[in-house]
Amino acid sequence: MRVLYIDDESDIREIAEIALGLDPEMEIRTAASAADALAVMEEWLPDLALLDVMMPHMDGPALLSRLRTMDRYRTLPVIFITARAQRSELHNFATMDAIGVIAKPFDPMTLAASVCEIAG
Repeated sequence: MRVLYIDDESDIREIAEIALGLDPEMEIRTAASAADALAVMEEWLPDLALLDVMMPHMDGPALLSRLRTMDRYRTLPVIFITARAQRSELHNFATMDAIGVIAKPFDPMTLAASVCEIAG
């Protein structure tokens, strides 16, 4: 599974890359912003995107909306990553066409398992 992890926080991105990279079934790329993600996706089509909700310039929901207008990414499964995991917000994220939500801080040892469980 080709996974793109998009997060503006370099330490979180690095932890996620290491944690997901431990799963031999996953090939991982990372991006520090929505613009970086779009550049990576021009050359590398992921099977799944993990997308931070709160990023500068273009937040996660805005990037997801943009992806849904592009034929190539219209059906790309997206899991939101968020530090704002209150119950009411989780419902809002689910209505934004994401297949799931993972709360920060996440447990690096179980991140790959959580991603696989949500992605099916």
